[in-house]
Amino acid sequence: MAAHLSSGRVNLTALREAGRRELREFLDKCAGSKAIVWDEYLTGPFGLIAQYSLLKEHEVEKMFTLKPGRLPQADVKNIIFFVRPKLELMDIITDNVLREDRGRSPQRDFHILFVPRRSLLCEQWLKEQGVLGSFIHREQYSLDLIPFDGDLLSMESESAFKECYLESDQTTLYHAAKGLMTLQALYGTIPQIFGKGECARHVANMMIRMKREFPGSQNSIFPVFDTLLLLDRNVDLLTPLATQLTYEGLIDEIYGIQNTYVKLPPEKFAPKKQGEGGKDLPTEPKKLQLNSAEELYAEIRDKNFNAVGSVLSKKAKIISAAFEERHHAKTVGEIKQFVSQLPHMQAARSSLANHTSIAELIKDITTSEDFFDNLTVEQEFMSGIDTDKVNNYIEDCIAQKHPLIKILRLVCLQSVCNSGLKQKVLDYYKREILQTYGYEHILTLNNLEKAGLLKPQTSGRNNYPTIRKTLRLWMDDVNEQNPNDISYVYSGYAPLSVRLAQLLARPGWRSIEEVLKMLPGPHFEERQQLPTGLQKKRQHGENRVTLVFFLGGVTYAEIAALRFLSQMEDGGTEYVIATTKLINGTSWIKSLMEKLEPAPF
Repeated sequence: MAAHLSSGRVNLTALREAGRRELREFLDKCAGSKAIVWDEYLTGPFGLIAQYSLLKEHEVEKMFTLKPGRLPQADVKNIIFFVRPKLELMDIITDNVLREDRGRSPQRDFHILFVPRRSLLCEQWLKEQGVLGSFIHREQYSLDLIPFDGDLLSMESESAFKECYLESDQTTLYHAAKGLMTLQALYGTIPQIFGKGECARHVANMMIRMKREFPGSQNSIFPVFDTLLLLDRNVDLLTPLATQLTYEGLIDEIYGIQNTYVKLPPEKFAPKKQGEGGKDLPTEPKKLQLNSAEELYAEIRDKNFNAVGSVLSKKAKIISAAFEERHHAKTVGEIKQFVSQLPHMQAARSSLANHTSIAELIKDITTSEDFFDNLTVEQEFMSGIDTDKVNNYIEDCIAQKHPLIKILRLVCLQSVCNSGLKQKVLDYYKREILQTYGYEHILTLNNLEKAGLLKPQTSGRNNYPTIRKTLRLWMDDVNEQNPNDISYVYSGYAPLSVRLAQLLARPGWRSIEEVLKMLPGPHFEERQQLPTGLQKKRQHGENRVTLVFFLGGVTYAEIAALRFLSQMEDGGTEYVIATTKLINGTSWIKSLMEKLEPAPF
């Protein structure tokens, strides 16, 4: 099945379709009625591939969340566990199976679907517990790259960064390479591979090896992608630590977007009724899906937040003018036309109401003194001001016991912008943090050091100013309303990762050899031979398509910056983004935190 380019974007439907097909085939193997027991973490990603209707067509009658104890009552023939290969989940499944009433008739059949890979360790564990034989089908479902939007794929592997950089565990990298092989099977071989970083090197090596081991994987599909750029997250540790200032980035910073959904405080969304004085305010959070299928969101998601208000008020005028039209519709034909446009207009009106409410919620936070002070310090660090001494604002925040993650983000940002901190500055921060927040956080500090986020300055010199100047990472005159550079996504700071992608497209990395050597890990280039007849002859004015794969996570602000480059008139390159996980500074630092549990006695 060849996939084609649609409206200047790579069409990712083929990938979603392949995922659905694999799911249908598995469900059909388990003949009869079914109940699915879900590993809770998988429900979000699966929802982006298959709606409930698809499951229903294949006789799925019930769905339960995986938890210890007896399985809920369900009059079905098959019980299917959808799980990640983790030992702690195997314990729960064992408990479920052992509590099953063997005396009941008819007996229920058990099956297990590992996502994204079967694990010998898990199967051995189930065998030792004496339950492996209870499973009729034991299979894997390779959910490697999940389409989140028209130009965005994610593996949603929450521990990818920690596994790669702290535990030297290459499982995620293997899955990334597998995902890229699947992508090439659907969209053609990618002729050029560039990379920067240790993990990037590993993924490229695995891809080349897989290609050698499966000579049949050479397909005759015309390549959709011209270039693959593999980037390690630790090549640019700075970007995720800074507060994102795009609309979508701020929604994620403040409320957290999970699998394209966000939960918001309900009071802003209550329908306003006259004279009720708001006595029945909803208590359930308002859950909204955010993706480019919604016209207004597609237009404002990647704008700097300061440019969103004017778009919303312009839209409000257009919509009310459109509704006014009804008074001018005189003839039957005109009335008919107005009525046919009504559903679209009503959808636009409710979309506008939602985003106006979200923008108000965000504005309450971005106009607060605390937000401003925090941002000021971040921007001072990123532009190279006072990065080598203890910062007063950080000291005050620790003294007032602000949330620990906020402190860690700032201290790590300072460390990265100074190529590590002087030993006595580092020791001072560590001591203050441990005394204020508790000594159990010593493991977290240790993890941050191992990851290169909070470390002593070893070489005695700070390379960041050179990197900042050569790559133009700090722009003083940033235009937030009509940007002319990617630095608008952080109001002045241009994400290093995206600057690398931009410079690769032109003039090429040779122009920045010296700086590349200062950043961690090797940089390399590989070429994949294309069968004759598949070499691309580029039409005049046709864009190149580059797939940028972030190993270890990517932020919405970086995605916005890449979309900005795709839309540039003279850019000549369109970007599709893939990642191991969508992250922000908070979720990223959280994934590196360790909790020391007190002794049980």
